[in-house]
Amino acid sequence: MILQVNDITKTFGGLVALEEISFGVHKGSIKALIGPNGAGKTTLLNIISGIYPPDKGAVSFNDRSINGLSPSIIAGMGISRTFQHVELFANMTVLENIMVGRHVRTKAGLLSCGFRLPSARSEERAIRTFSEEILHYIGLSHRRDEKASSLPIGEERILEIGRALATEPTLLLLDEPASGLNEVETIELSILIKRLRDEKALTIILVEHDMRLVMDISDEIVVLDFGKKIAEGAPAEIQNNKLVIDAYLGEDDL
Repeated sequence: MILQVNDITKTFGGLVALEEISFGVHKGSIKALIGPNGAGKTTLLNIISGIYPPDKGAVSFNDRSINGLSPSIIAGMGISRTFQHVELFANMTVLENIMVGRHVRTKAGLLSCGFRLPSARSEERAIRTFSEEILHYIGLSHRRDEKASSLPIGEERILEIGRALATEPTLLLLDEPASGLNEVETIELSILIKRLRDEKALTIILVEHDMRLVMDISDEIVVLDFGKKIAEGAPAEIQNNKLVIDAYLGEDDL
C-alpha cells in the first residue's frame, strides 16, 4: 500500500462531510472515488493533499503519517493533484505553467535568483528542459508559447495534469478531470491516465462522474454516499452492487 486512509472523519459546523472513511491504495494502481454530489469525494482529496486537516483518523503515505503537514510539504513528498475547477495561470504561457509546477523541486534561493547567479541560471535551464519534456509527453508541445487562457477545456485539463507531473509525484490525485470534456477528449484523457500508470508507474486516485471512464480505467473503486463508504471493490463488483445502484449508478448507467 502506498496510501492508507484510516477512519477519516471531517465535519463543517454541524455537517458531517466524511464519517470514518477507511481504504488503502496499492502502488501502481488506479483507485476511483465515486458517489453523488456532496458525498465527500473532494473533501477527502483535500485531506489527503493537506488542504484540510481531518477531525479524526489518519492518512499515511509510504508508511508515514501526513496528518497536519502543509500542502507544499506533502507535494514535496510525492503527492500532487489537479482540481475540480481548472486552476491555471491564465496569462502565463503553457510552458510557464508547467515550469511553475517545479517549485517544490527547486533549490536556488532568493539571493541567487535575484542576482542571476550561475547556479540559478543553470537550474532555470534544467527546469525549462524538464518542462518541455513533459509538454512533449502530454502532447501539448505545439501549444508551448500560447497563453493558457487560449486553450480549449480539454487541453486545459491535460495541461493541469502536466503541471502536476512537474512535481515528480508518485501519487497523483485527479479531481473530475473529464468534467466538461466531449467524447473524443475523454478518450484522449483515458489514454493519458493509463499511460501514466503503465509507463510512469504512477499511482492515481480518480474522482469522476463519467462512469464509462471510471469502469474502463480503474483497478478498484470506492463508493461514497453522504460522507460514508458504502462499497469498495473491482469495477465489475461495483456495477453489480445493489446498494450502489440504488444510491448512485441507477440501472441506466450500467
